Amino acid sequence: MSTVADDPNASGPANGDADAEVELIFSSLDSFVTEYIGQILCRRLNRATAVWCPEWWRHPEALVRLSAMWRAFEYLRVDAALGMSTFWLHHADPHMRVLMDPEFGPFALCDPREGHATRELEPLPMTPSPPEMWDHPAYRLDASEVDAVAEDTGGRPLQQPPPVPSGPPKEMGMGSQY
Repeated sequence: MSTVADDPNASGPANGDADAEVELIFSSLDSFVTEYIGQILCRRLNRATAVWCPEWWRHPEALVRLSAMWRAFEYLRVDAALGMSTFWLHHADPHMRVLMDPEFGPFALCDPREGHATRELEPLPMTPSPPEMWDHPAYRLDASEVDAVAEDTGGRPLQQPPPVPSGPPKEMGMGSQY
């Protein structure tokens, strides 16, 4: 039997009280997706409005999003008042909209009936950033710095971050500022 309390990295009501154990409903991401999401979400799947890949587990973005949904579900379900509403409105609905988007989602090349596409979507194009850009405290997260900023300024930044040098290449279609 898996419990939220068994996992020291899990967050939830059980970790606030060492004596309380909240049993997980789904012991794995696979069971959450196949036994819950796959059964509860019924959609008209076609290449125009929504798409799903039967081999969803082959898509890294789907794994990350569905894992986030599973963890949110297990955490929020113990809140009898607003937990499930919060789960659906703030977690499941936005993630599923992205996952099932036939044009821009990770399953865009797959077909719900024909299955997983052998051709995969390419990762986002990246140009290496200038290393000196990351020297500024605005672009790194160090717990001691965060604490110091909070204490010294009441949460306001100590100084404005430097301008972003040159920005991404124009071929990304975003102009030269960002």
